[in-house]
Amino acid sequence: MTETHEQEPAARGRFRRLAKINLPVWWPLPVCALLGTACGASYGLLKAPEYASTSYVVAVAAKGSDPAAALGFAQAYGRIATSDSTLAYARVAAGVPAGELRDRVETETSPDSPMIAITGTSTDPDQAADIANAVADAVFVSSNQVSKNTGVSLTLFSQAVSPDESVSPSLPVAAAVGGCAGGLIGGLALLVGPRRRAAVTTAGVPAPAHPAEPAGERELV
Repeated sequence: MTETHEQEPAARGRFRRLAKINLPVWWPLPVCALLGTACGASYGLLKAPEYASTSYVVAVAAKGSDPAAALGFAQAYGRIATSDSTLAYARVAAGVPAGELRDRVETETSPDSPMIAITGTSTDPDQAADIANAVADAVFVSSNQVSKNTGVSLTLFSQAVSPDESVSPSLPVAAAVGGCAGGLIGGLALLVGPRRRAAVTTAGVPAPAHPAEPAGERELV
């Protein structure tokens, strides 16, 4: 019992000494930067690498048609490349359900060129190329079915191939991005912290007492 009673005051004394340690005002900055770096490194290690592959098709105006029509139809076909009908046709060749295929394909057009870029993404490089080519073929087939009416047809310019490198951030990049984000949060905490402390200090200072009236100014009874 005596040893237990002697240990309790010693533990309290150590706790009080730790509580009296004054941390520098800039401590949130390195702490948040370290936490951000750790989170970014964890993300780079745990997330599966993602690959992207792009197929290009070009809109060509038929002989005797307005060449400017090709540019307008390229914009239109770029929009319908991710429509339900196009994805339903492409899902068999891509080997991906239509609902998932919608999240794995992106299209891009240019206002200055009648070219459509169709990009497929996947954790498998071969599947990324298959997705891009399947959607490009679906747009190619659907557009050329009505080419006699529109006067514009699509031509395959470049087929997608399996990429060698992933597009997801590498471990050093992910760690650096996480560290920068954590440092930014720590910097914001530094900007907010002094104002709060100043407000608390101001609120805790008592109002000055009113000076006593001079004896000569007291009212005589």
